[in-house]
Amino acid sequence: QVQLVESGGGSVQSGGALRLSCAASGYTYSRYSMGWFRQAPGKEREGVASIDTDGSTTYADSVKGRFTVTRNNYMRTLLLQMNILKPEDTAMYYCAAGPSRGPLYRWKSLLPSEYNYWGQGNQVTVSS
Repeated sequence: QVQLVESGGGSVQSGGALRLSCAASGYTYSRYSMGWFRQAPGKEREGVASIDTDGSTTYADSVKGRFTVTRNNYMRTLLLQMNILKPEDTAMYYCAAGPSRGPLYRWKSLLPSEYNYWGQGNQVTVSS
């Protein structure tokens, strides 16, 4: 049974930092692309960052230079380091796993439809 369990969310003031973790089990972790997504109230779920099986990363323009995604295949974990947080980063954050489609399709890596498995979500709140 596939499980993705996020942790590390919380509340922080603007300019602060948080780190989200995702622990994966129930599938061959190293063979799947991993992504972080977020959804604010009344808005669609959007891709934040992804990391493919070869370690290649993709970021949404809104978080480039502030967020860093990493993965540890041995520990089966996914991390999202979020720095210089802004109030507009406030959302429920989800980790997700999906099949790796290689570099030609990396442009799809921030699309929720490309992912099969999802965590339960973890709230991040940034106050001004």
